[in-house]
Amino acid sequence: MNLEKVVFAFFVVLAATLNFGFWYGDLTDARVHNVYELYAAVIVNIIALVFKFGDRTQIGALHLATSLVAVIQLIAAATVWIWAREATEAGLTVEHMSSVVSLSAGALLANIVSIILLVIETASYQRR
Repeated sequence: MNLEKVVFAFFVVLAATLNFGFWYGDLTDARVHNVYELYAAVIVNIIALVFKFGDRTQIGALHLATSLVAVIQLIAAATVWIWAREATEAGLTVEHMSSVVSLSAGALLANIVSIILLVIETASYQRR
């Protein structure tokens, strides 16, 4: 068993599950979307992104692209949350929350594509 591949797969799956945990729930209800879970999803997605650097294969490029998409969308979601809480008089409104959750949903889709790529890569692996 290759420990590097285990750690890589761990972070890819953890990134998706944390993102799913944040995304799941009523789109407009801030009470069911924990900000710390969003921050954890951002951090774990960044870690997964770092693991994807260096792979020079075509599937490695796709892994990197999906990870970049997820990180950018999660950072945008966190930025909207922070901006709404700190820079607006109204605070975190329904409109802000729906934007945050929608951006997280886009990142979740990128995470799912990354998991599909991981499964395809693993299924096509031949022992040498």
